[in-house]
Amino acid sequence: MPRIEPLPIETLPDVKDIAEATQARLGFIANSMRILSHRPGIARAFTELAKAVNGPDTTLDKPLRSMIAQVASRTAGCSYCMAHTAHSGLKAGIDEEKERALWQYETSPLFSAAERAALRVAQLAAMVPNQVGDADFAELKKHFRDEQIVDIVAVISLYGFLNRWNDTMATELEASPLETGRRILAERGWSAGKHGPTTGVAAD
Repeated sequence: MPRIEPLPIETLPDVKDIAEATQARLGFIANSMRILSHRPGIARAFTELAKAVNGPDTTLDKPLRSMIAQVASRTAGCSYCMAHTAHSGLKAGIDEEKERALWQYETSPLFSAAERAALRVAQLAAMVPNQVGDADFAELKKHFRDEQIVDIVAVISLYGFLNRWNDTMATELEASPLETGRRILAERGWSAGKHGPTTGVAAD
């Protein structure tokens, strides 16, 4: 059960445009944004940051961004963000087999050396304290330009906010990412937990 009541932001003039953009991008309005919209200025600022990280100027393709976000979210322990990033990864064209193997990225033949380097940094950066070392960056620089590395760390940092936000607020998962979590992630120990639905569908 969410700790703060989500708002019907599609009816609120200050954030109605954010609701419309979110609906168009995801096919639903994320409950995280409904809670964030209690403070429209923060909701708008976060939306602008997310646009800058994931917008047309990004140097990374969407599948890699989704995998980086999911590994960081899994490391941080946010079940809400894990389900969302798995859902967005599949929509971005990641094969289900690869999505299921994501946590074995170091050994699975489905991942390239470049992907392994990026995902390793995502995993280590999401730890507390941060475990990224110079050797990890040296490996990253074998595969990515400086501006791409900035984008990689920006994705990790964006989800640092979302991981803390949704795990603290116990944001309720929407139907589509919940289904993805149960179908793709549960076999690896994922559970909706406190992010499970309070009505309608039984929680894990």
